[in-house]
Amino acid sequence: MTTQQNLTGEQLRYLTLLAEKYPTVAAASSEIIRIEAQLRLPKGTEHFMSDLHGEHEAFVHILNSASGVIREKIDLLFSDTVPARERADLATLIYYPEEKLPELKAGQSDLTAWYSTTLLRLVELCRLVSSKHTRAHVRKCLPESCAHILDELLHAHFEDHDKQLYYDEIIQSIIRYDRADAYIVRLCQLIKRLAVDQLHIVGDLFDRGPRPDRILDQLMEYHNVDIQWGNHDVVWMGAAAGSHICILTVLKTTLSYNNLEMLETGYGISLRTLDQMAERVYGKSDVTLWRPHGGSCRQAALPPSSLQDRWEEIARMHKAVSILMFKVEAQVIARNPDFQMQGRDYLNQIDYENGTVLCRQAALPLRSLCGGKRYPLRDTDFPTVDPVCPGALTDEEVEVLDDLVRSFRQSEKLQRHVRFLYARGTVYSCFNGNLLYHGAVPMTEAGDFAAETFEGRSYQGKALFDYCDRRARQGYFAPEGSPERQAGQDFLWYLWCGALSPIFGRSAMTTFERLYIADKSTHAEVKNPYYTHINGPHAEETAEKILAEFGLTDESSHIFNGHVPVRAIEGESPVKGGGKLVVIDGGFCRAYHSKTGIAGYTLIYSSRGLTLRTHQPFESTEKAIRDDEDIESQSERIYTARQRVLVRDTDEGKKEEARIADLERLVWAYQNGLLHEAG
Repeated sequence: MTTQQNLTGEQLRYLTLLAEKYPTVAAASSEIIRIEAQLRLPKGTEHFMSDLHGEHEAFVHILNSASGVIREKIDLLFSDTVPARERADLATLIYYPEEKLPELKAGQSDLTAWYSTTLLRLVELCRLVSSKHTRAHVRKCLPESCAHILDELLHAHFEDHDKQLYYDEIIQSIIRYDRADAYIVRLCQLIKRLAVDQLHIVGDLFDRGPRPDRILDQLMEYHNVDIQWGNHDVVWMGAAAGSHICILTVLKTTLSYNNLEMLETGYGISLRTLDQMAERVYGKSDVTLWRPHGGSCRQAALPPSSLQDRWEEIARMHKAVSILMFKVEAQVIARNPDFQMQGRDYLNQIDYENGTVLCRQAALPLRSLCGGKRYPLRDTDFPTVDPVCPGALTDEEVEVLDDLVRSFRQSEKLQRHVRFLYARGTVYSCFNGNLLYHGAVPMTEAGDFAAETFEGRSYQGKALFDYCDRRARQGYFAPEGSPERQAGQDFLWYLWCGALSPIFGRSAMTTFERLYIADKSTHAEVKNPYYTHINGPHAEETAEKILAEFGLTDESSHIFNGHVPVRAIEGESPVKGGGKLVVIDGGFCRAYHSKTGIAGYTLIYSSRGLTLRTHQPFESTEKAIRDDEDIESQSERIYTARQRVLVRDTDEGKKEEARIADLERLVWAYQNGLLHEAG
């Protein structure tokens, strides 16, 4: 116990402030007792998802079902007493209460009896998922309009015959006064709220899938979420900040996947001036190479002429944006020698007279400027490029780019989403003894942390992650027009595609090569040696080295990683690093299903250990509601805790233990006359 002799003036000032909240020994002691009891509860459930890539319907279903946790609780309670069909109905009702409720009501011959049964089942299930929480916490989660009644039901003792009539009357009154629907919806929401304490999104919300904006809408309403940025996220963050190169990059990806609904309907971003320029400049060009992925008219049976015209329109815009992007890339590379991307300014590497381009072979060192080879171009039509100064924009391109910047900056929804990503997001996170990051910890072939030099200083390991996080924020929050803001926006683009970006983890983004060079050997994006080391003979040693770099040395610590889809179809395991690292990118996006053979992984970390969920494709929300069709999933326990993990073992528990120490000092200060109790 602290003595008067070693109680500093600063500590005494802090205790004086603490005394305002706990003005007596009794108040401080009661709080200590409350915290001590709470620390002995089981830790809450954590839910991990990664690489969502705009697949909002599958995301919402997995979020609502807590990756199968809720269905498991239903089966645990009711498998012996409730038929499978009714359990499926109950699960779907919890996932989509407002949509499923009318359908279920329409099929009842005795609606009052069904209401009573359903309310009681939901109360029982809610009591189960609330068992890890204090009554005070559950009360905070209750909707204000019906908090008292729900609190009574959740803490009812139905075996108490003296109160049986009381509880029966509550249920019957809810039904009699036409409040059953509202209470069912509230209970379903409460079950989902209590089933998962913390949601972790390990990167890449944007691109490829149809509606990342709807995913972000859901996340902004979620009770407790953190995000580790992926490279597809940071480039959108840069676009929202007004970065020319980031705006063109996200437009190129959006057009290549024919995802204009998200851009125009989701974020209200107009492409009118771009469309007009593309029509004027490329209206008579062959734009076959620029047709969207999966959207080629050649794949459709007898496509209507209007569809053909639409594909051509998108392809023209795709080419116009790509040329603009390559021009601005050359400018960014020129003003950022730290990026060491010289040689990737491809418009400067083209021999326009002979239709060839100088390209470094993928097998050479990542940043070698020697040993390049000339390849014929698949498309030699460059009407807006001046061979003498390839990076110069035409007046019309400047006008288009200025219009796009205004549109991105003025999109209220996009700005709201990106501010949320900055508020809840980081490059990495250490949470409850585990390390979360999207891409890779850049390493050398020898297994050391790779060093990168920026602004005259060298960074590696955790220091590189911290530096990247700071520079990413600078690109959005530095003063308008300042050199710092420009440099930060360029750095957001570097995080998207730089060779030692911990969010990217590959040698290069070979967009130009895949478009313009037929030789596929130039298309390779060589993975950082990190990926070899986490799969090699010293994989566990590598994982432990990374964990130690971030200050995590407990034997229960793990790394959760996304970014590179696990090819389960080829027998690849998501569990790497000798069991210490789990890659949870299993191809959530439909575009990856054929490559991975599955439709994504999620991870559940409960008080008993880690469970990996392997998901099959999700057809649609409509079918899930109509047919009670859940996502088919398999569960695998990949780590079992030696003893049940309690709140005291978590980060929050350690903070609460520090609060106990402070309160004990406060009690001592009262007892020894340093502070006086109030009243």
